[in-house]
Amino acid sequence: MSKRQKPVRPTPGEYPVRFGTAELIADADRRDSWLLSVDGIAQSYVDLSDPTHLEFEYVRRIADVVDSLPAGPLDALHLGGAGCTLPRYLAATRPGSRQLVFDADGELIELVREQLDLRSVPGLRVRITDARAGVVTRRDDSADIVVADVFERGTLAGGIATREFTTDVARVLRPSGTYLMNIADGPGLFFSRRVTATIAELFPHALLLAEPGVLRGRRFGNVVLAASANELPVEAVAARAASAAFPARCVAGVDLENFAARAKPLTDESPMMAPPLPGDPLGPSKN
Repeated sequence: MSKRQKPVRPTPGEYPVRFGTAELIADADRRDSWLLSVDGIAQSYVDLSDPTHLEFEYVRRIADVVDSLPAGPLDALHLGGAGCTLPRYLAATRPGSRQLVFDADGELIELVREQLDLRSVPGLRVRITDARAGVVTRRDDSADIVVADVFERGTLAGGIATREFTTDVARVLRPSGTYLMNIADGPGLFFSRRVTATIAELFPHALLLAEPGVLRGRRFGNVVLAASANELPVEAVAARAASAAFPARCVAGVDLENFAARAKPLTDESPMMAPPLPGDPLGPSKN
């Protein structure tokens, strides 16, 4: 972790941003730790003293996959930034990594720069653009990992789950690279099944991570997908997920094929809106 000459003292409160009103809330139980939300929906949790502390379970699952990959610095492309929790984690755990974040909310990123010390993260650049427009600009075979965590007003940003976009992600990834995607889904996991079917068309190897209750359709929650042209460290990831504070299941191989067996891949011409978080004022998604 880089050393700061002047300690950052974030100011709790509300701030107008592009997609609503952001709020910074100090964690009363953990020093130098902050929750960043937009319109009441949690976006990021940032520990300024310990970037390896990952409060959100889905971020921990993404990190479990990354931690199971071969050691060394990574060229990472992040689609969606907010508080940039994962880029901070990679900068701390894999020194020398080069990271680029695409985020469409310039006001939110400026808030994070000023209040949550984003400028101190080594090897990190941020560009204000949406995910699809940003990925088009990247060179072939230029990233070791691509992480998609793109939400607007509580719903997965449109257009980043289709075959066309996934094809562009596959182009940007190196042959040994890994694509990681965070999805929020509800009972039936219909959206997750279609995203999995889409990814399976482009990547021969994939795995899915989710809490058992989410997989059984009992409640709304996060689903993390990982995909690669090469074999993934399924056993290592499964062991990490099973031993977590909130254990998750790892679904791969035949089980994952069965999970998406009847689902149709998503395309630009045949999309599906991701379900909003329960209680989202935008109401239910329309398929």
